[in-house]
Amino acid sequence: MRLQLAKPAEHTAVVSWPLTTRLDDWDIDGMHSVMGLHRHVVRMVETPDTAYVVKELPDLLAEREYRLLRQLVEHGLPTAEVVGVVTGRVDDDGGPGEGLLITRHVDYSLPYRILLSGRGLQIPYLGERLLDSLAGLLVRLHLAGFYWGDCSLSNTLFRRDADALQAYIIDVETGELHESLSDGQRRLDLEIATQNVAGDLIDLQAGGLLADGIDPIETALAIEESYSRLWAELTLTEEFRVDETFRVDQRLRRLHDLGFDASELELVSVASGTHLRLVPRVVEHGFHAQRLKALTGIVAGENQARRLLHDIRRYGTTLEGRSGKRVREAVAAARWMDERFEPTIAAIPSDLAGKLEPAELYHQVLEHRWFISEAAGYDVGMADTIDSYVRNVLTPARHEQITLPPLTQELQAITADMARPAELPEESPEELPVAHVEADEAGD
Repeated sequence: MRLQLAKPAEHTAVVSWPLTTRLDDWDIDGMHSVMGLHRHVVRMVETPDTAYVVKELPDLLAEREYRLLRQLVEHGLPTAEVVGVVTGRVDDDGGPGEGLLITRHVDYSLPYRILLSGRGLQIPYLGERLLDSLAGLLVRLHLAGFYWGDCSLSNTLFRRDADALQAYIIDVETGELHESLSDGQRRLDLEIATQNVAGDLIDLQAGGLLADGIDPIETALAIEESYSRLWAELTLTEEFRVDETFRVDQRLRRLHDLGFDASELELVSVASGTHLRLVPRVVEHGFHAQRLKALTGIVAGENQARRLLHDIRRYGTTLEGRSGKRVREAVAAARWMDERFEPTIAAIPSDLAGKLEPAELYHQVLEHRWFISEAAGYDVGMADTIDSYVRNVLTPARHEQITLPPLTQELQAITADMARPAELPEESPEELPVAHVEADEAGD
């Protein structure tokens, strides 16, 4: 048996697992079934420091997915962090067994079944943003030259990002990474996504778990419109007169508003010499998130970062009003961290603070302050805002770091067969010695 770990120092707990035993037969602390329909046996394992997802599949597929996930991370794409891969196991008869792919659970992620049911998410219902998020993920993958081949809601997780969602790809068995994709490859991937999403939604509707007002077919078809609009904005080649160079800045601002940045732009003179052609060469996501991290060290989603940067600028204006002097952005950010962000997070009771990420908590406190101030007719202070938010919003909310929702009766009926492993003999195969454990690649 061979175990490859991507970051051995961070995931030493994996070594003590019963890696030579079938995943169906594992009996270790912190292990749970994973809700939903899966082609393979999938389990979650919680440790004191990290939650992992373990999937059992043939060696060739396990190693391929391991490599693809690492490549997607290198491209800065939102995906589950790959931890390790196990190959060379044997089955009960002594023949070749299936391998294991181990990834890190995407903390604070929400499965589509919860988002689209409209149940149990007090802060707030984001089902209507889910399809835009999925379309945006597909665009980012295609820009990087990745053909998914099985885009669906079942193969995606979603995290809150202020008033939007960030989609994460978690299953890449059918994926292919190329230098770039042809229009035909993109169209095929989009068609598969539309068909799969329609099927996911019809499945929910059949079980009475789809929120009212969502039409499965119309909603699935809307993915193509959202995808096409975003793709055009990010890749469109524009032509303008030589005296209209301000349009370069306009284009960059539009990209920034979408959360993207162009690391390279090409201006080409046309034959007449009176016009220029603007070609965005490399488009990258995370413009605001990168800026916020540089100023404060806070890791946040793109929309969360946009909201927090806006609050920093407002706070900088307040500081300038007090001092009568211009305050540099870096100074304003440091003061904001000390006087606004950190005190707000510290004021959240420790037993509730882990329900959401710090950036999301702060964003929601700001939103709550606006709502209760509107209702009161005056600006409610932060202390009263936090007290109201904790009492009325955060306390009854679901803990989202790891989402293991209690099943409703309807969902139990639908997913019982999906989540239940096949009937197997009670005895486990004899545990074999581990041949070796190696760090993957050069000291990685």
